Amino acid sequence: MSDDFFGYLFRKRNSDNHLPPNDVIAHWAIKIVDLLYPEHSIIHFESETDLVIYTQSLKSELFNIASAGHPENPGDANLITELFFAQLPVLYQTLHTDISAIYKGDPAAVSEFEVIRTYPGFYAICLYRIAHALHVLGLRLIPRILTEHAHSKTGIDIHPAAEIGEYFYIDHGTGIVIGETTVIGEHVKLYQGVTLGAMSVKKVFAGSSRHPKVEDRVVIYSGATILGGDTTIGHDSIIGGNVWLTESVNPYSLVYHSPTITIRNIKEKN
Repeated sequence: MSDDFFGYLFRKRNSDNHLPPNDVIAHWAIKIVDLLYPEHSIIHFESETDLVIYTQSLKSELFNIASAGHPENPGDANLITELFFAQLPVLYQTLHTDISAIYKGDPAAVSEFEVIRTYPGFYAICLYRIAHALHVLGLRLIPRILTEHAHSKTGIDIHPAAEIGEYFYIDHGTGIVIGETTVIGEHVKLYQGVTLGAMSVKKVFAGSSRHPKVEDRVVIYSGATILGGDTTIGHDSIIGGNVWLTESVNPYSLVYHSPTITIRNIKEKN
């Protein structure tokens, strides 16, 4: 290899365009969840003052992350930090609706504590909600790091730019994909393997509405694939398992397909 190549690598490693490692950024977000939900944390505070001091340390961490000299970071890290932490009460309230939806909607859930501590769907939703708040404030790379961390842990892939309403319920969750321009209403329930994706992955369509809209109180069962920016699932609809859908459906629709299933005794002769 030429000396020029190693010189290039050296200059690149010593440039100002460095963020903290991905696990450091993800750990900051997990500490935000711990702050909001002691059920998720082993941290104990002796007083409210200690809690405030801890929160200030998390603000400093976000400022350092947001002010790292990466080209995708906007300039005013201080403003982003202040605005994010000002939204914590709203973030907490929204996440609590998600907990309620999961607890009330899953007969297997014995308590909200169990939902917070053990449900991968709630973990993925937490990281998405934090990432989405940062995305709205102008960050791009950091939110992607957060949702990809959740993806690696849970198998649930939610783009931070997707818009998702309150009382969001992910059941089981593994294999769920929610694309960048997806819009999801309130009280929506998704099962494992659901894809809300685009009809085309061509770069020329970047920035356009490429993913479906799912209105309020829709249930989408496992393995369903719904594609396209012009596809809207009307409110109060049910989409059955393994459905492939590229067109809109009206409210109160039941969408399913009927495969042919044959059951016979294996001792029978062909």
